[in-house]
Amino acid sequence: MSVKPIVSIVLITAFVLNAVHTASTETDITAEELVARVLDQTRGLSSYSELTMTIHRPEWQRTSSFSVWTQGREDALIRFTAPARDAGLATLRKGERMWTYSPKIQRTVRLPKSMMSQDWAGSDFSYNDLARSDDLLNQYTLSLTQTSHTEEGTVYTIEAVPKENAAIVWGKETLMLREDFVLLKHSYFDQEMVLVKWLETLEIEEFDGRTIPKRMRITKSEPQDRWTEIVYEKADFDIEIEESKFTLFALRDSG
Repeated sequence: MSVKPIVSIVLITAFVLNAVHTASTETDITAEELVARVLDQTRGLSSYSELTMTIHRPEWQRTSSFSVWTQGREDALIRFTAPARDAGLATLRKGERMWTYSPKIQRTVRLPKSMMSQDWAGSDFSYNDLARSDDLLNQYTLSLTQTSHTEEGTVYTIEAVPKENAAIVWGKETLMLREDFVLLKHSYFDQEMVLVKWLETLEIEEFDGRTIPKRMRITKSEPQDRWTEIVYEKADFDIEIEESKFTLFALRDSG
């Protein structure tokens, strides 16, 4: 056999094996695994991050800064650092429970479930958005509805439908994410399947060895020209954080 046919056979074999591997990878991965990896991508085992938030309204716009500490998927402490009038305002999530703290009145408030749908810090994010880290895994039935191939790589579309009797306000949610587990878009639909709001990634960057959304914007369908952007300025992952960071004492501590 000549060299040319041997080379052709090798190339064809390599192509077939690569195609089989690719098909197997796309077939084997589940919607649940994809969502879990997306959730963990921006949190790790633990994390510390610094962000800025811009709230835009037709009549005005304002920007604030805050720091976030997380531990696993359940625990998080958020503390505003600027502007001066907001410094010290804090939110603590511990499991399914959530508290807020205002240094001006030196008061800690535990949020009842009836308040969880309200806007957080005047933004277009709700307290539910902050508290529902793994609700998608526990309260929804997830299905992979589309796999597309773009210049940036494989993009997955996942549909999340609330399980029967789940305490969820949405009729369904859809997520678009890249094969490297970067969330591209998250859309929220009401019980009539009307789009209410969507979270979209506008910039992607690497922080501490992880590729994550750097700038994201959440927009509401109504009223128009109303949105909130968050931008990561710093992010460190898998760092040592004391358990005491996620306590009511730490919530009230402005240090």
